[in-house]
Amino acid sequence: MSFLSDFKNFAFKGNVIDLAVGVVIGGAFGKIVTAFVSDVVMPVISLILPSGDWRASGLVLRHAASAKDDVVLKYGDLAGSAIDFLIVAMVLFLFVSKIIKAAQARFGSAVAAIKECPNCLETIPAKATRCRACTSILT
Repeated sequence: MSFLSDFKNFAFKGNVIDLAVGVVIGGAFGKIVTAFVSDVVMPVISLILPSGDWRASGLVLRHAASAKDDVVLKYGDLAGSAIDFLIVAMVLFLFVSKIIKAAQARFGSAVAAIKECPNCLETIPAKATRCRACTSILT
């Protein structure tokens, strides 16, 4: 096969396209959650905390010899990013667990539909009579 046909087979497989769609949707979802956290959650937290806008807060470390070599440790921004991550992870967990539970309820558990070949340990369908990897006959 030529390089172009190999690339075409790789690029247009269902898995690659599904992955690309998932990455784009995940990026858009991440932007929505970041906007939600910065525009809704952080102002509420700023009202509760006495320091106000804590996402902009940080620790300034001054260099003894020069004032222009200050280092700022932005712990407020780090805390905001951690909250962003926790919210994204929680929403994804809830969303994915709901989808998995609904699929299992609708289609049944797919775990029972597979078994291992005793010779090569490849996973194969439970109803298979021959292993697709080592072609051994299964009893």
